[in-house]
Amino acid sequence: MNPGPKKTQSTFWGDFRKFFGRGLAILLPSIITLWILWQLVVFVYTNVGAPINAGIRLAILEVMPRVVGEPAPAAPGEAAPGSGLPKWWTPTGTQIEAFKAERLRVGDADVSDAEAVVKLRRRAFERWWKSRWYLEATGLLVAIVLIYLAGLILGNFFGRRIYARLEKFLGRIPVWKHIYPHVKQLIDLLMGDRQIAFKKAVLVQYPRPGIWSVGLVTGKPSDVVRDTTGRECLTVFVASTPTPFTGFTILVPVEEIVDLPITIDQAVRFVITAGVLSFEAAPRTEPPPALAGAPASSPSAPGA
Repeated sequence: MNPGPKKTQSTFWGDFRKFFGRGLAILLPSIITLWILWQLVVFVYTNVGAPINAGIRLAILEVMPRVVGEPAPAAPGEAAPGSGLPKWWTPTGTQIEAFKAERLRVGDADVSDAEAVVKLRRRAFERWWKSRWYLEATGLLVAIVLIYLAGLILGNFFGRRIYARLEKFLGRIPVWKHIYPHVKQLIDLLMGDRQIAFKKAVLVQYPRPGIWSVGLVTGKPSDVVRDTTGRECLTVFVASTPTPFTGFTILVPVEEIVDLPITIDQAVRFVITAGVLSFEAAPRTEPPPALAGAPASSPSAPGA
């Protein structure tokens, strides 16, 4: 009697790898998305929020003495008498001398007592500010409001015209003009109001005849292409795997393009997953027009 196929005995290591891989596949998309969003917040805070916080602290340090008044000078080794200002506002004579001695020790230039007071005051205020998270968040909130106002102002008719002139002026700067246009195109693709609108998914023979690639039609090129080639063409974007934001833009004659009966999302998923998530469509009862009459024996022959 045939005992049938022998069952493979599972091991702890085999189960661990199986379920660890499954958990990683489930959690990794969310983790990567959160990481990207966090990096965006950190970038805005570091490059916009932190300088705003520094500017706010500097403004407060300049305004407070005019509102409350400077305290009376402190005796050596003692703090200044109360004047409505925090204790760290006026350093003691001992702190001033220690600060000046530290600067000389590390090789910095000597400063006067008044300059030492200003620097110590800024250092103490920054330390006090950073110990309170809600004050640290001020710069980020102000940055968000400023970005919103920039979008509001530059998004109207006059704002766009003014900013277009500024872009034209900056476009004449030698290094700037080689970097800015490409960065702007990428940002417009991801976040702009007029994002690239793909019209349909198609098949094109790329990178050589006989090899088919999924492409997205973005539009029709200018008449210069038709007048030069003598053929009507369409602009097709062939995305790369696994980053569909990069790829190749090619001009393909209309008669060599095969329409795919799928959505743009299906085509993008197919490219991102390297074909693992394929697309489904109604079965064809006859070959597509671009393939009708094509020799089946040598599909990859160039120029066939």
